[in-house]
This record gives sequence, C-alpha cells and structure tokens, in this order.
Amino acid sequence: MGTHESELLDVETLREDFPILQREFNGEQVVYLDNAATTQTPDPVVDTIADYYRNTNANVHRGIHQLSQEASIAYEEAHDRLAEFVGASGGREEIVFTKNTTESENLVAYAWGLAELGPGDEVVLTEMEHHASLVTWQQIAKKAGADVRYIPVTEDGRLDMHEARDVIGPDTAMVSVVHVSNTLGTVNPVAELADLAHDEDALIFVDGAQAVPNRPVDVEAIDADFYAFSGHKMAGPTGIGVLYGKQHLLEEMDPFLYGGEMIRKVTQEDAQWNDLPWKFEAGTPVIAQGIALAAAADYLDDIGLENVQRHEEALANYAMERFAEFDDIETYGPPAGEERGGLVAFNVESVHAHDLSSILNDHAVAIRAGDHCTQPLHDVLGITASARASFYVYNTRAEIDKLVAAIDDARQLFA
Repeated sequence: MGTHESELLDVETLREDFPILQREFNGEQVVYLDNAATTQTPDPVVDTIADYYRNTNANVHRGIHQLSQEASIAYEEAHDRLAEFVGASGGREEIVFTKNTTESENLVAYAWGLAELGPGDEVVLTEMEHHASLVTWQQIAKKAGADVRYIPVTEDGRLDMHEARDVIGPDTAMVSVVHVSNTLGTVNPVAELADLAHDEDALIFVDGAQAVPNRPVDVEAIDADFYAFSGHKMAGPTGIGVLYGKQHLLEEMDPFLYGGEMIRKVTQEDAQWNDLPWKFEAGTPVIAQGIALAAAADYLDDIGLENVQRHEEALANYAMERFAEFDDIETYGPPAGEERGGLVAFNVESVHAHDLSSILNDHAVAIRAGDHCTQPLHDVLGITASARASFYVYNTRAEIDKLVAAIDDARQLFA
C-alpha cells in the first residue's frame, strides 16, 4: 500500500471487515476489481441482516404484535436514514425502496411517463446511458408516441454541453442522465443539466448507481426531480434500490405495482392508495435489505464519503498511469488527473476483453468484460467490448500492480 493511499484510508483495517477478500483461487489471493458491478459487503452490514432474521423477523405494517412493531419501526427509520444520506429533507415520504436502480427507472417511466408523455414530447438521454435508463425510456417513449433524443459524447468522454443546450428544448418533457458513467468514469454536470431541463419546464431523472456509493450526493443541491441508486453497489445487500422523488411529484403519480400494502381502502369497484412512500411498495417489501442498507449508509459515513471519493480517484489515476506505460493499452473516458469515477475501461490491442478477463481470472484477478450494459456507447466508441477495472474502499495500488502483471502474461500468451 502506497504512502499517499494510506493517508486517505486505513485500507488494511477496512479489509478486515470483508472476509471474502481473503479467499484464494489457484493458490492466489483474490484481487476483486469488479466493484462497479457489485461491491463486497462488510461484516457490520451482514451482521445487521443476520440480527434482523434472528431477532426481529416479521412483516411490517400488518400486525400489532411486538415483532411486527419492531420490524415496522426499523424499516421506516431505514427510509429516514437513506433520505438523510442523500440530502432529501422531505424524509421517508420522498424515499421509495425498490429492487434496484433499474426498477426505480421503470417505476418512474411507467407511473409518470405513460401518463405524461405523448406525441410531440421528447425524452432526452445521453449516449453514455446505462441500458437501465436508455432501454426503459426508449420503450416507454414508443408506447407513448414520444421521441427520444441524445446528448452526444465528446472524444475525451464527456458530454457535449454545447449540444445539450440545443437538444434540451421546448418539447423536452424528461431528461434522464447518468451521474457517473459506469464505462467512462465521467462525472456529469447533473446540476447544470437539471437547470437546462427546468428552464424548459421538463423534469430530470438522475441515475446515481455509480455516484452514491463513492461521493457525497445532495439531491436537493442537484435539484433532481428523481434520483436512483442501488444497495449492492454501496457495500449493501443485493435486492434493494432507492428512488428519491420530489414529494409533490410522487403524490401526483399513480402506483407502478398494485396489491397489498400500497392501498388504504379497497371495494369491489375501486381502491384508494396508501400514503407515501408505501403506495409505491406493493406487497411484502424488502425489509431486511432496507434495514441493512441503512447500516451500509452508516458504514460509509463512518469512513467519510469524501475519503471514499479521494481514494477511488487516486486508484483510478494510478491505474491509468500504469496503463500509460504500455503502447498497446487504450483507455476510455477523461484522462488521468481529471475528475472521474473510480473505474477504468480499457482494451489491450492483441487480446479480446473476454479472453483477457478469463486469463486474469487464472491469476485470481476479477474484472468485468463486455459492453457493461452500454452497447450504444460502445458503438460510438467504435468497439465491441472493453475490459473494466473498478475500485472501492478496500482496494490498493499493489492490487493494481498485480492487475498490470497479469495483463502482461495475457499479452505474452497472445503475442
């Protein structure tokens, strides 16, 4: 671990919270560099899940017995904790628990989009959108008869903000933009895009799946109308996502799913919806996951999200510096030394990304290979696939050195 690295975080102590990092494959300790897909879960969060099932397990809002009351209180307070975590002053009424960012996108697209979009309306996306945003709005726009327009990406992996001012216009109804690109690492100017959208009386949806885990996020400072993120990318459990929505918008929207929990009164002819946020959480909700996600928020706040951000940026810059030592490695996104998320997508000239990932696996180095759910972006970049190394609080420069050494072995195999 480098000196600069140790000044940011006590990584070796943090790693003790993640026993999975001690696993070995083929006699080598795992180097986990696939954090943009899913981060590992620390013991305090795992313990929270186990404690819930051992001591509190009951359905919420449906019983007057002690266990149900305890579970209900913990689940409701988890909403409050996540509201605080992202700066939503409206509290639990503005925080809907979903399965993931993708479901959050679909919730808004169906509940708001189908009701509000029509012929002549435009949905504005970016060329770097994750499929969760791009495909969802693309298909909803087709159903509604609306059009989709795209803000282009520049050669250095940023949004063309000059073009954005032309693309976002009087016919724009919704702008959906990724906060941090899961392929390029680009940190987009979401507050500026929100201003452009609101100037045209449009709304903005921000995909924060790659932002909330590793940097301070204030949804009100951004002035996002909707903001979504996933638990499994922020040291939390799988199976839970969060949708923040401005309260007045959520109140105006009809539910996305129907059934138990989300109703206040039902007759044979009609139904009345429950209060926020419960009207959007049909059926038995993600109780254990929600409570554990609040524990993950506590864990990250104890570390300090500013520290997490600086640590990730330092690792990404170090990786790009190491890659720059080789003429046959091409990286994508903003250059080293500039603001970017903690990930680097790259290709080695003589080795397909899938082959590279397989060979790295033989060295117990875990990365991602493919299009990273950004096929249209890869088309823009003129490539079919890329490899991606992504970092989190427990990663070190020594692990990046091991990545580079493993890449060299792959290079020699395909020479």
